[in-house]
Amino acid sequence: MDIIFIKQLEVISSIGVYDWEKSVQQKLYFDLEMAFDNKPAASSDDIKLALNYFSVSEAVTKFAQTHQFELIETMAESVAALIMAEFAVPWVKVRLHKPGALPKAQSLGVQIERGVR
Repeated sequence: MDIIFIKQLEVISSIGVYDWEKSVQQKLYFDLEMAFDNKPAASSDDIKLALNYFSVSEAVTKFAQTHQFELIETMAESVAALIMAEFAVPWVKVRLHKPGALPKAQSLGVQIERGVR
């Protein structure tokens, strides 16, 4: 399997446990890795046989903007399930960053892997 990746996909979303977080939009960053067989697309130079990373980024962005979660763990899990279901990838790694969430840290986040590589 090959790996398709999208790094630092910026999404503005409402996420957090505290009341003040639920009333504001915050910047999140997604790093995504997806297992996919690139051979058919590469050998034919046919976009229809490739994993459409633009569509993946659009789906993740729309999902994160239209769903509210308290935990970044829940957001990451939901995004992984979305990608696997909508794009039929057998394995996905989602790293979700929440910058500015800790006063003395650049970012905090979670990383999950789902499926079989």
